[in-house]
Amino acid sequence: MNAAGIDVSNGRSTVSVLRPFGEVVKLPFNVKHTPSELSKLADELLAIDGETRVVMEHTGRYYESIAKILHEKGLFVCAVNPLLIKEYGANSLRKVKTDKADSQKIARYALDNWADLRDYTPMDTVRYNLKTLHRQFHLSSKQKTAANNNLVALTEQVFPGIRKCFESPVRKDGTQKWVDFITTFWHADCVRKLSLKAFTERYRKWCKRNGYLFKLSNAEEVYELSKNVVALVPKDSVSKTIVQQAAKQLTAISGSVEAYRAEMNNLASQLPEYEVVMNMYGVGESTGPQLMAEIGDVTRFERKQSLVAFAGVDPVPKDSGDKTSRSNKASKRGSPYLRRTLFNIMSVILQNAPVDEPVYQFLDKKRAEGKPYYVYMTAGANKFLKRYYAKVVEHLNVL
Repeated sequence: MNAAGIDVSNGRSTVSVLRPFGEVVKLPFNVKHTPSELSKLADELLAIDGETRVVMEHTGRYYESIAKILHEKGLFVCAVNPLLIKEYGANSLRKVKTDKADSQKIARYALDNWADLRDYTPMDTVRYNLKTLHRQFHLSSKQKTAANNNLVALTEQVFPGIRKCFESPVRKDGTQKWVDFITTFWHADCVRKLSLKAFTERYRKWCKRNGYLFKLSNAEEVYELSKNVVALVPKDSVSKTIVQQAAKQLTAISGSVEAYRAEMNNLASQLPEYEVVMNMYGVGESTGPQLMAEIGDVTRFERKQSLVAFAGVDPVPKDSGDKTSRSNKASKRGSPYLRRTLFNIMSVILQNAPVDEPVYQFLDKKRAEGKPYYVYMTAGANKFLKRYYAKVVEHLNVL
């Protein structure tokens, strides 16, 4: 019974091997994250008498190369939540924080929780790529929001209110009508110094060239707006550069978001649970792949409560003595990306209000009871995940 604790860092890790009752098998030593050194480490651990289990924290991406090689060599590898290690063994007044001490602490945790350790299973290529795509999609979406707000603020200086004249959605290549318009007609003077007839004809040609629907009423609305706004900056080369570059930046980021969205849906369609997930009410072409990306292989969860805890939407009991709390906060210990996706799905369900949908019925019941907004939204996400688990597991068992 040997516990190898690995404190993972960027480029190298510290390894300690302990046995019960504090017996030291190997003093802490460093290992670089190279194929040769990790293979050598695996051989050393396999050569130790008795069963050896390797435990490490799953921090970022650093641990994955170590876990992959050790797992392929036939070792039992377990990657645990860093919070479990942090809260373990806090029975000393002295706080020691070194790589050597941390590796020994992880090894002691492995010995004390030997029966509960779960073997590491590498994600298949599709799920791994899908999760990576979702994280990139999330990052690009945040950048898009910032770029969009920036462009709106700039247009309020050169052409106030122009954003409200266009309602066309984002196209699959990331382009949007109002952004393309402000790239060409980047100042109110670009419109109002023309006659209505001249602008209308130029706008018609612009719509045809860029593949947008031309409406005479829209041209008249834009022209009328240009006559009645006060531009805060003059029409000069500086303003033109600022606005056009901001518009091009937004279009480029928006194109990345749409490319990620399409590729996520393409990858997710290769998973066995795709049809089941996409048929759940409130799930769309964007949120469906996001769910599958963050949840991964649902069979790795022993029961539906484990999936709920993974998402961090499970209520945390807080009772003491005669005090019993009636409303408990969500743990929020799990994936924030998954919680955000669930929140979007709950919003769709509330907006559409399908009376025959169990999740909506549950949301409406909690809302009628006077529960706060975030309380019934979290409770709805909890119920949705339980239904997700039941439907997907049943489908996979049939297959």
